[in-house]
Amino acid sequence: MSIELITILLFGALILFLALGLPLAFVLGGVGVVGCYFLWGSKGLFVAAAQAYGAMGKFTLLAIPLFIFMAMILERAGVADDLYTMMHRWMGPLRGGLAIGTVLICTIFAAMSGISGAATVSMGLIALPAMLKRNYDKIMAMGCISGGGALGILIPPSVPMILYATLTGESVGGLFAGGVFPGLLLSALFILYIGIRCFFQPKLGPALPKEERATWEEKLVSLRAVALPIMIIVMVLGSIYAGVCTATEAAALGCLGAIISAAVYRKLRWTLIKEACYRTASLTTMIIWILIGAYCFTSVYTGTGAHELMEHLLLSIPGGRYAILAAMQITFFILGCILDPAGIIMICTPVFVPVIKSLGFDPLWFGVLFIMNMEMGYLTPPFGFNLFYMKAIAPPGITMADIYRSIVPFVILQGIGLVIVIIFPEIALWFPRVVLG
Repeated sequence: MSIELITILLFGALILFLALGLPLAFVLGGVGVVGCYFLWGSKGLFVAAAQAYGAMGKFTLLAIPLFIFMAMILERAGVADDLYTMMHRWMGPLRGGLAIGTVLICTIFAAMSGISGAATVSMGLIALPAMLKRNYDKIMAMGCISGGGALGILIPPSVPMILYATLTGESVGGLFAGGVFPGLLLSALFILYIGIRCFFQPKLGPALPKEERATWEEKLVSLRAVALPIMIIVMVLGSIYAGVCTATEAAALGCLGAIISAAVYRKLRWTLIKEACYRTASLTTMIIWILIGAYCFTSVYTGTGAHELMEHLLLSIPGGRYAILAAMQITFFILGCILDPAGIIMICTPVFVPVIKSLGFDPLWFGVLFIMNMEMGYLTPPFGFNLFYMKAIAPPGITMADIYRSIVPFVILQGIGLVIVIIFPEIALWFPRVVLG
């Protein structure tokens, strides 16, 4: 059987079963196992099993449940309430100030949690009612929460970055460092957009009336809200960049910081720990099963030499290496509309990363671009995770059409940020060189 036919059958089956709505983990694993059997007989099943078993022995993967557990604790610890109070007092007098403050809180949360859902849900419950009560435009209010929440997978620590590093052999610490400035760039673009738009259209985000504005004493007192978040960020990222801890060990420190935060806010209860453990187990199990399925599929894909065919097809795209890079980014964007980011990482890294290396691009830089594209996937309909988070917590009267409209400018801004990082790679590469040499 030719490599061309094998490739068509593998990816054709993958697309067909995904279109039928079957779970990604079972599609990847099923196609991989069946492919192994038909190509190499019963002995081929040992290849898939060995690949999956080898993946489960990777120490880096322990960071995934730890970062998820940390996010689950922080979501309910009370940190977000105090942060919002602080931003309300400092940013409220500005036009669009509450929306700007929401993006800033999401940026801080992103540097603590590692997933998108924690900031989106927390701000949706706290900031959205406050903005709507003060006559903010609902489209602007929801958009800043969804867009800001998506920063959680780009600004380190990031669970998708751990998955990418596991599959490609890149340094987790290097990817974490590479995501810092692109994440801050996107946060700055969101803030500029909100500020400029509300300056010229005050009805979108009216400033707080003078009677609601805080005194300087209240503003200064509210600054203590950043103490615990800074402690957690230093414990996690500081320990990695200082070379004291691996990403997995830093994740354990982050869990300790989250538990301390919950204790300080007097929210540390057995029910909180139990619920966080259940949700962590659920999310981690989903990710690990997708990873097992991906390794089964990849064992067939690489074993047949299909990756060489895909590499040849990509390299034959006219227009040079940047045209190939652009084609990859468009592919990621389209896949982001119909698949979850973890699945896209599993499917695409074996195909695209070897090509990127052969073209002479920095694989760490490409990894940051990959995650930036996955961030857009959290917002793009019909299957963007943040859209469903927002619908679940939005007040009555807000439709899915309203939520879809709210994310349009923020997806465009993410696209602009992606292009900027492509044009100026040092935005992603300078900091990793400084902290990791």
